[in-house]
Amino acid sequence: MTEPYEITGRTRLFGIVADPVHQVKTPQAINARMRAQGFDGVLVPFHVAPDGLSDFMAGLRRLRNFGGFIATVPHKSAMVTLCDEVDAASRLIGAVNCIRRDPDGRLIGTMLDGRGFVQGLLSASIDPAGMRVYLAGAGGAAAAIAFALAEAGIVALTIANRTRPRAAALAERLGRLYPKLSVTIAPASPAGHDLVVNATSLGLREGDPLPIDANQLNAGQIVAEVIMDPETTPLLAAARAAGCRVHPGYPMLAEQLTLMMAHMGAMR
Repeated sequence: MTEPYEITGRTRLFGIVADPVHQVKTPQAINARMRAQGFDGVLVPFHVAPDGLSDFMAGLRRLRNFGGFIATVPHKSAMVTLCDEVDAASRLIGAVNCIRRDPDGRLIGTMLDGRGFVQGLLSASIDPAGMRVYLAGAGGAAAAIAFALAEAGIVALTIANRTRPRAAALAERLGRLYPKLSVTIAPASPAGHDLVVNATSLGLREGDPLPIDANQLNAGQIVAEVIMDPETTPLLAAARAAGCRVHPGYPMLAEQLTLMMAHMGAMR
């Protein structure tokens, strides 16, 4: 049998699609798992801008040795309409981050960010049940996290987003499934919350402004990121300086890996 790390004509191909793409950690993690399992596959990064996404996916439908891909910033919301099929939860969330290519070329999407984020918190002995949560962002990852936190039993959620209509739309969708959850759309102060989550891309690029007002943080709070590179974002550095407990972005990915590989068929 060919060693899994040796790429041959039998190797199954997988990818991760982002813009930018330098920060992704998924290839290292999934390739290591495939090697450990003896699965003959390789996952590589694809740098695709939004205006090329539709053409890129059209090509994947024709690529017969392609098994699937992971979508990250800024493509998760666009995947809902670009995939041939997505599950009901992903449609309600309004985003997809893991796509399988079926033998007939159809692209089948699901959303795993929220489940991964909550499992990452639990793995660090942080149980969100009963918490009041401040969520920066209302895009694909933020929506998935909001739904997963609601399912985990939080009692209140504040959504802060640059554009209020997008935050309002997320609040309305949450209300359909979780009518007892207190949801507020508010400006950028995280004061008075147990858990503060940055689910935006701010902090990914050098020179980005902070996604929240760090002067409003206090030592009784937990501050969590979805960004994995840098591991310590400017927000986490500011939160640590304020005496907060910090939770980096990597645990969310680590908890998603098995789910992603199973959806794409990248495991034995």
